[in-house]
Formats: sequence, structure tokens, C-alpha cells
Amino acid sequence: MAATHRIAAGSLIAAMCAASLAGCATGTPPERATEPRKPKPAQAPKSAVRLIGDGSTAYTGAQPRLPRPERLRPGQKPPQFVVFSWDGAGEDSQKLFSHFRKVARENDATMTYFLSGVYMLPDGKRDLYRPPQHSPGRSDIGFNDRRGVAATAEQLRLAWLEGNEIGTHFNGHFCGSGGGVGEWSVREWKDEIAQAKHFVKTWKTNTGLKDAAPLPFDYDKELIGARTPCLEGRRNFMRAARDLGFRYDTSGVNDQVWPGRKGGLWDLSLQLVPFPGHSYEQLSMDYNFMVNQSGTDTQGDPAKHEFWGDQMRDGLLMGFRRAYHGNRAPLIIGNHFESWNGGTYMRAVEEVIEAVCTKEEVRCVSFRQLADWLDAQDPRTLEKLRTLKVGEAPRQGWASFLADRPVPARKEAPEAPAARG
Repeated sequence: MAATHRIAAGSLIAAMCAASLAGCATGTPPERATEPRKPKPAQAPKSAVRLIGDGSTAYTGAQPRLPRPERLRPGQKPPQFVVFSWDGAGEDSQKLFSHFRKVARENDATMTYFLSGVYMLPDGKRDLYRPPQHSPGRSDIGFNDRRGVAATAEQLRLAWLEGNEIGTHFNGHFCGSGGGVGEWSVREWKDEIAQAKHFVKTWKTNTGLKDAAPLPFDYDKELIGARTPCLEGRRNFMRAARDLGFRYDTSGVNDQVWPGRKGGLWDLSLQLVPFPGHSYEQLSMDYNFMVNQSGTDTQGDPAKHEFWGDQMRDGLLMGFRRAYHGNRAPLIIGNHFESWNGGTYMRAVEEVIEAVCTKEEVRCVSFRQLADWLDAQDPRTLEKLRTLKVGEAPRQGWASFLADRPVPARKEAPEAPAARG
């Protein structure tokens, strides 16, 4: 795991001030907006640090750079939301977590990082994890080491201070039969969630890194949503999540339409987007593009790496355009910090971020920010938006479609032909 620079606990407030510094993005996007940058959200006021438990987490006040959601005005076109999210977020020698934090800052974006709890647990303490239906210390994605935990904690700290969300991808990532998450009961899901929280709240004790800076949030309050491993076990997870006060789930598969509530949670599932060169659509996640290109071989034919990355990039951009020029449904994208097929999917995601996030009327946000915005809307407005199909723009325009009352028709000259939508 990569070495990390540790910030002293007393320097957390200084880290808040430094967290908004911009980084450099690499790569040349296939299209890039020329509009001026959107204004930055106001910084939250400084506040005292109050440690929680062993000091692994802390109360530091309101999260910086979290915009206040506003209700749409009558007739106002909705913004185009895009959510970039990362399953099993952690920092290792590839330093992809820190890299994409810089990419986000450079492009006025915030994201959601779904942390795997075992990435905050060193291998020497693996027996502390007691996964449902498995023996203690078992994990299909392994555990971390002391240096890796420290590196991941630093990235989580800075990401949150920059306005990003820290969700959960749970712990051992068990898929399929034989104790996979799809076979877990509601009670077992609650136990898994409790353990994921516990590892985040006790990483200092478990690593001995007593002098490291705390994570600047109360994880019991920060954690409001998740994506299940392999998108399995959703039914019982959602029942557990509702009981625990979660606000959204992103473990399903939807079309590109406006989301609604399911089981008391916002259903912010991954979506089907165009798959260039194919008649069928593809799930908006790097892993699924890979499986449909090189199967389960994570390092397929090098001669095809560039093409495969371009295919994912172009498919996501096609999905973006049909929403942006159509129903304005939020675009939900899932990724992993992995260098599958030579890192081509990381390159593709970066180029999509650069291409869309600075466009006019586009907001690249976290799931928390999207849920906040949805909560702020008139339910009748959301119900109307959900009547629009994939890529469908209102025939009479947004002003008429979302008006409180019908907008009077324009007076045209008698001989003028009817306008075509």
C-alpha cells in the first residue's frame, strides 16, 4: 500500500482550509464545455473538533461545500445531475482515490465513495470481523495493512472536507451462493452494517495510529446510503436500511428515468446506457463494460484496451446526451479503483468527467446531494417528471410542462405553420 503523509489531529482545521485547493486533471476529453465555471459553494464556518470514541472520528460541524438544495420554480428546467460513485473506495499504491479527488476538484464535481469497512481493518486484526454465514476473519477482498489504513483514512478525510460523500460497500464482499449477500436475512444485514461502522469508528485502536487526524464526521450520521456487493441481496438490505435510517439505495438496475422511492428509500440505481456497436444497452458501471468486452479476464488483449475504454466513454456520453437534451433524468455511474484492461476504464471515466461536469446546467454531485435535492422538490413535480420516458423532452417545452397552470399559447400569424418539436 502507498505511504501517506499523516496530518496531526490538531491540524484538522488547517486541513479544512486547504481542502479546496485545485488539482490537475490529465487526458484530453472528447468534448469539453466552453461555458464559465459555476460558482463554488460557500465554505462552512470553522468549528472546534470534538473527538468521538477513541478519536477515529470527530464532530467538526457542518460539512463544507455542501450546497443548499433549492425547489424548482414553476416552469423551470431541471438541472442535469450526474453521480460518479466508487465501490470499495480505498487508497493503495495506484493512488487512484487521490487522483480522482484532484480530477473532481478540477471539474467542479463531488462524488460518492462507498468505503469497504475491512479497508479500515489491518490484517492482523482480521478475526474481529465476523461475517454473516462465514467464519471469523473471512473476506473475499482481503484486509488492509497499517500503512494502507492510514492512506485510506487521509483520503476519506480530505474527500469529505471537499464536499464528497462517504457511503459503505459493507465488508467482505461475498457474492453468489454459499453464504453470499443474496442469502442474508435482514438481521444479518444489520449486523454487517454495524460492523462496517465499527471498523470506521475504531481504526485508530486497531492500527495503533493514535496521533493521526480523525475522520471529520460522525459516521453514524454520515452514512445514509450504499451499494450492495455484485448488486445482490437488495431486498433484505433495503428493509434493514430503512430501519436504520438510510435515505437511498443504488443496488438495482433502472432505465434513465427520474427516480422515485422504493421501500421507503430513494431508488438511485445504476442505469442502462447505450453500448456502442451493439443493439442492446449496458449497465453504467466499469465492471459490466469489462465483462461484456473481455469476460472475467481483467487483463484482456492489450491491442483492444484503447477501443474498450473509448467504447465505455462513448456509451456514457451517449447516455448523458439523451438525458441532457431529453428528460433530464439524473445519470448514475458506478466505478471501481481498479486498473482492469490496462486502466482503460479509469481513463474513460476521467474523460467523461472532463466532458460533462463543467457544462451549463450540469451538476456532478454525490448521492447525498441528489437525495437532498429530491427531498426539496414538490412531490407533484417529481411525479410529473417521472412520466417522461428515456430521452423524452417535453413536447411543449419545460416552461409549459412544469408550470403551475398551462402557459398560454403564443400568438402566431394566421399563415404561420405549426412549430415542430
